[in-house]
Amino acid sequence: MLLNNLHMHNFKSNYEIILQTLNKIELKQNFLNQIRVPRLTDLELISVNLTAEYMGIDSEHQLFRDLPIEIKSKIERSVYNRRKRKLFTHIESIRFKLSEAFNEFEDCYILDSMPLEVCKLARSNRSAICKNETWSSPNRGFCASQNASYYGYKLHAVCSVRGVFKSIDISPASVHDIHYLKDVKHQLKDCILLGDKGYLSSDYQLDLFQKSNIKLTIPTRKNQINHKKHPYVFRKNRKRIETLFSQLCDQFMIRRNYAKSFDGFKTRILSKITALTIIQYLNHFVFNREINKIKVNLV
Repeated sequence: MLLNNLHMHNFKSNYEIILQTLNKIELKQNFLNQIRVPRLTDLELISVNLTAEYMGIDSEHQLFRDLPIEIKSKIERSVYNRRKRKLFTHIESIRFKLSEAFNEFEDCYILDSMPLEVCKLARSNRSAICKNETWSSPNRGFCASQNASYYGYKLHAVCSVRGVFKSIDISPASVHDIHYLKDVKHQLKDCILLGDKGYLSSDYQLDLFQKSNIKLTIPTRKNQINHKKHPYVFRKNRKRIETLFSQLCDQFMIRRNYAKSFDGFKTRILSKITALTIIQYLNHFVFNREINKIKVNLV
């Protein structure tokens, strides 16, 4: 009982810090068109969501056991779940505002992808997870770093050298990494972009440079003509996005999936990345700490 009370106290304290921060970067309290003004505002709901992800509470059943009574009394669990999914675009807008506080003057970014498994391959044929729409259904893909096939999606991401996500996207697992470059040229300009060998394409490199003045730098294969070893500074910087992916898997448990629909799945992924970004924001702008030391107490 005492441990439960302590957990509720910690949740409330963390929630208040996160809500206070969101109030500074977002003036509106409600985003959805509703007949009646909700007792728990949309911004407060997003704060509850981000606090839960930061504290590693990825089960809504457990969340509503840990919620302080003054928050729990304002909303039902089913309503919370529906409203959270509807707020996807607004959570993304908040994530973008947080990241822009870091990335406004950045001129070097890192590009990579990671697998998001929804179930084991043996269960893929009979699994109904995220198959409510054909266009968004998961499928089978291959992860070169793990040298293994998997069933699910792929998270594509661009982050700064400091370790803050600039842009993210989700695709079925079978989509090749190189296709994400079609979106990148509309999101970045006048910068250096560091990628791995999966993005090796002279046509895409030329297109990025001509359309958006993006210099895509990729290590060449050993059997290529004019092969040169990638500069050490680029190899070192590329490790930053791999560290971010590890933090998402470790503290934010991004590979653990309880969602049944694609809307629920993508909202969970975005919530975890936004929670990571707001902790980085608090570390830098509020507590004056190293931004990527995320295993810290807010109170």
